[in-house]
Amino acid sequence: MPAAATPNTSRTAPTRRSSWAEAAAVADAQGEVESGPEEAPAAVPSPVPASAPALPTSQPAASRRAVPAEPSTPPSNATADETASAVPTQRVASRQAAKLAAADAPVSDFITSPGSFVRQQKPRPRGGFRGALFAMTGGAINLGPGPRQREEDELGRRISRQLQGSYNTAVLSLKGGIGKTSTTVGVGLTLAEFRGDAPCAIDANPDSGDLVERALGEGIYQQASPRTITDLLKNIESVDSLTALARYMHHAGRLHLIAGEQDPEVSDSLTAEEYLRIRKLISGYYSVALTDCGTGVTHNAMSGILQSADNLVIAAGYAVSGAKRARSTLQWLAGHGYEELARNAIVVITDKDEVSSRVDKDAIEEHLSGICRQLIAVPHDRGVADGDLVTLDVLRPETRRAYKEIAAAIVDGYV
Repeated sequence: MPAAATPNTSRTAPTRRSSWAEAAAVADAQGEVESGPEEAPAAVPSPVPASAPALPTSQPAASRRAVPAEPSTPPSNATADETASAVPTQRVASRQAAKLAAADAPVSDFITSPGSFVRQQKPRPRGGFRGALFAMTGGAINLGPGPRQREEDELGRRISRQLQGSYNTAVLSLKGGIGKTSTTVGVGLTLAEFRGDAPCAIDANPDSGDLVERALGEGIYQQASPRTITDLLKNIESVDSLTALARYMHHAGRLHLIAGEQDPEVSDSLTAEEYLRIRKLISGYYSVALTDCGTGVTHNAMSGILQSADNLVIAAGYAVSGAKRARSTLQWLAGHGYEELARNAIVVITDKDEVSSRVDKDAIEEHLSGICRQLIAVPHDRGVADGDLVTLDVLRPETRRAYKEIAAAIVDGYV
């Protein structure tokens, strides 16, 4: 019986290891020929534990990243066992070098660069074709806001800017019945809509002003506690908090108002010193205040109002006579020590009587150009012209936009 063949297990492994070592030696020799003489190869390391070997301390971290360590190649005369034991050591060293490079690489930080984690979204369009397309597709197609909406958003941003301190804008005119009080209410309500802090409006009209009636409606005002600026002055020493001040205030939404004196015998008695006391009290609780000054610039309280004003709104009618009065007002201010206020004034022309079709607007604007900071026109609107309650909900979009422009221009004068 022929002898059973026994498998030769020692034949393949040594041959494969030997050919690998020879191929590595040939590759090293070719590298030396191409790149020139190199340092002598390091001695073959002896078997080491699984932990990574320590890297030389003389080589800085930046250098290790720039020139990664090449795995050492066993010499051609190394035995198969030595070659096999060197391979795991090379892999461990390579992994350790990769970890060091990754640790030194900059890592995106959510705190310092949150934009790298959050995708920026376009604002949602409101109205028009863009808004309809956004609604029809459930937001899948968002073309972003159109030019008109971007302008409206920019006005809102200007109005809502945070302020450091308290500021006061005086609204005045040389003639009554041309939109001064309606402008004060409309702009005050607009400031209250967009600002995070509530604004305050003060009725300093010596001729029985109707600021609160225009903001609340005459019926509601008559039912409310009839506290006026005179009552506040009588008890001003006891007002030491916003809660105490609220007893003398009226509220049209977020717009807080101080009513003017209605008694004709005392309505003209408000002095400049008394107004300044009111203004000082208000400045401790409100960052924005509007003062409805009444008609004219020479009544008792006017010097105190102008002294504490940060900017002015000059009300005028949409007629040649209204434009001339506005110019006369600015000239009077410039000639009486208020040149800076006149130069930075905002002239508001309200088309209260719907005469704009018979008036050359360009001629009026040219008449006022160069002597004020900005000229803004308020179109004809029954919600303003009727002389009754002024609410933003019933105003035309063009009128609301005009009040936004005025409010934004007012805040521009504060910053």
